[in-house]
Order: sequence, then structure tokens, then C-alpha cells
Amino acid sequence: MSLRARINAPEAPSNQQEESHLVAVYRAKLLEEIDLAEMSSLAATERRVRLERVLGHIISREGPVLSTHERAMLIRRVVDEALGLGILEPLLEDASISEIMVNGPDQIFVERGGRLELLPMRFASHEQLMQTIERIVSTVNRRVDEANPMVDARLPSGERVNVIIPPLALSGATLTIRRFPRAYTLQEMIGLGSLDEHMTMLLAGLVRAKFNVIVSGATGTGKTTLLNALSGLIPEGERIITIEDSAELQLQQTHVITLESRPANVEGKGRITIRDLVRNSLRMRPDRIIVGEVRGGETLDMLQAMSTGHDGSLATVHANSAEDALMRLQTLASMSEVEIPFAAIKDQINSAVDVIVQLARNADGSRKISEIAVVDSHGREDYRIVTVCRFDARPMGGDGKVHGEFSYFPLPRRIAERLRMKNEPVPPAFGVADSDEQLATRRTTA
Repeated sequence: MSLRARINAPEAPSNQQEESHLVAVYRAKLLEEIDLAEMSSLAATERRVRLERVLGHIISREGPVLSTHERAMLIRRVVDEALGLGILEPLLEDASISEIMVNGPDQIFVERGGRLELLPMRFASHEQLMQTIERIVSTVNRRVDEANPMVDARLPSGERVNVIIPPLALSGATLTIRRFPRAYTLQEMIGLGSLDEHMTMLLAGLVRAKFNVIVSGATGTGKTTLLNALSGLIPEGERIITIEDSAELQLQQTHVITLESRPANVEGKGRITIRDLVRNSLRMRPDRIIVGEVRGGETLDMLQAMSTGHDGSLATVHANSAEDALMRLQTLASMSEVEIPFAAIKDQINSAVDVIVQLARNADGSRKISEIAVVDSHGREDYRIVTVCRFDARPMGGDGKVHGEFSYFPLPRRIAERLRMKNEPVPPAFGVADSDEQLATRRTTA
């Protein structure tokens, strides 16, 4: 059986253990001949090339007889173990993979194109998996052990990492790596079927006219991708402050300040929260504030900023519908240490939020804007939203793809007037509602 087959075949664990043993032996031999600390000043590529050269000499001198392909694979595995994250290294280099999920040493899943896929590879042991996890968290000055069994971190290359280990994870140490998303433009997202030209024209006008927009969706629906695309529509010359747990947004404007929260260090000190950053951003003379995701008391500060002169701000929230998004914002804002009645929070949300863009992930893995809605309530009224665009899906066809059409509805007159005041056209596909009765059938109360 070939080296690749022995490494990847799940039905032959003894052969895989043999290969892992071979990798461990040659990793030890490599580290006997070279000091990684002395190579720390070298660029990553040069460091890898040098290790591969040294290891090649070791294998030629002492190693087993291997084909050219098997030799190259062994060298790659050993250097990956010495420098990087072992068997995860090729996965991190694969641009088609958006998420890597390790469920204990024996199960590795990846997400490609919105679909989950079980890979025919595994860690040699729980100890090897833990060594990989410890290498990851040590790069960000964190530790994982029984006293700290959960860790969120970010790799230097931008990937978001979550770790949870026993005794909390009963099936073994669990590692989730979310790849740094590529920045898409709205035009590129049209090509992916996430929206169309009419919706792009509307969203572009809303952003340029400084409407406050909330991007809502469940996990994996592409909230950060859309937020990045929308932020690309902000005109040059504005001072933009982005605030995230893990810096993923990739704005191309000249005047951008990127802020990132910071967890506590190993002594439990030095934590800087999203709320700390939102409060500080208000003292930095922002034209726009972009919050990667609101999930706590910082929601109240963001809403206050949106309703007191920082129009055109953007944020995402985890919710399954536009109605849920408003209720979620209310719940999160109430988590602030400031005691505020729900009625007052309702007033803040009705004053601050103009538009909700709801995202959905379909059964075929595709991601689409399922609804664009405007907030039609005022003051302390119950929330009312008006749908101006939605995706109407048809039953899945024999090709395994979700098909459907986008439907458009007239904009409320106050929204259209605000666009016109900013010299932004009302897209012809939408038009303007002639009367309140035209909106009644599309109003939803939450």
C-alpha cells in the first residue's frame, strides 16, 4: 500500500500508526540536527526549504527505500509536524475549504461549498491532537487545560479557532478552525446567486445614503462576507472604525481604523471587550462604525451611537429572521449593566435601525439574501417591519440545487424620500408605495 493510502485509509489504523511512528522518528532526528530557535529569524518559506533539505539528507542516509512520491510526502508530513499543524497544514492551504472541524482524534470534517465532508484522515492519538491544539493556542499567549478547557483564538494568518477539551467535550478534544473569508464585492456575490442587480442597486443606495443597516443570519450564512461587501460601498474620505472579536473585514478605503477585542492573558488580566472598543470608538471622531457582530451589552452603546449622529453604521447579529433580529437586539441591549426599561430600549432600536438584511443558507449549501426589510415603527411602539424584497424558493429540483426568484415591493415613501435627498435613485424594480395600504400586507409586527 502506498504512503498516501496508508496515511489516509481509515480502515487500516495499524498502518496509519506505523506511518505516524515513522513521522515521529524522523521529526526527532530532524530536531537533533537543527535548532528551530536559531531559525526563527528566517522567513517561513526559507525555514521550510531548509528543513526539507536537511531531512532529505537524513532520509537518504538512514531512511527506508521509498518512491519519489512517498519520499516527498514523508518530508512534507515531518516538516508539517515540526513547523506547523501537522495533518491540518494541507487543509489550511486548500482554498476550497471554509471550515475545519476536528471531533476528537478520529474524525476530521471540512466544509466545502456549504457542504460538510468527512475526510479519510485522522490524528495518530489524542496526545498528537492535544500537541497541535497547544501549538495553536500558544501562538496567541493562551493555554488550554482542565482549568481552562475552552479557548477562542486567531491564528496569525487570520483563521478563527475554537477549542474545547475534556472534561467538557466527552468525545475528545474538539477543534474548529474557521478560514479567513475572502473579500467579495456585491457584483461577485451576484455571480454566486446571493442577490441580483436590483438588490445591489438598492443596497448601494442605502449604504451611500447613510442608512443604519443590520445584517442578520444564522451561523454560516455569510454575514461577515456580506458586511465586508457592503462596507466596500462607503465613499472615500470618510473615517471608518471597524470593531471585531477577530479582525476579518478587509476594507479597501484609505481612512480605516481596525480595532480587535482581546481576551484575558494566562493570568486572567488584560481583557478588552467589544463594548470597551465601541465606547472608545465614539471618542475617535468616526463617520461610520462597523461592528463585526453584536452579542452582548455593547449593543446598547452601538444603538446609541447609531441614533446620535453616527448614521451609516453597519453591524451583524445572529438571528433567524428579520423579526427575530429586532428582538435579539432588544435582548442583547438589556444585557448592559445599565438598568433601562424595555420600552426605552424599544425606542432606541426604532430610532437607530433603518434596514435589516436577512441571510439564509439553503439545503444545497448556497447562501442568499432571503429578505430586505425596513423598520417602520417609531418611538416605543411594537416593532413593525416592511418587506421590500424577498427570495421565494421553489422545491429542490433533480439537480440538487435550490431555485427560485427574488420578488420586489414598493419602498415606503419616507425611505424613498431619504434616498432622493442624498441623490440616490430609487431602483425601478421597487418603486415607491402610493399609500399606506400598499404596505399593510407586507408589515410584520414583532
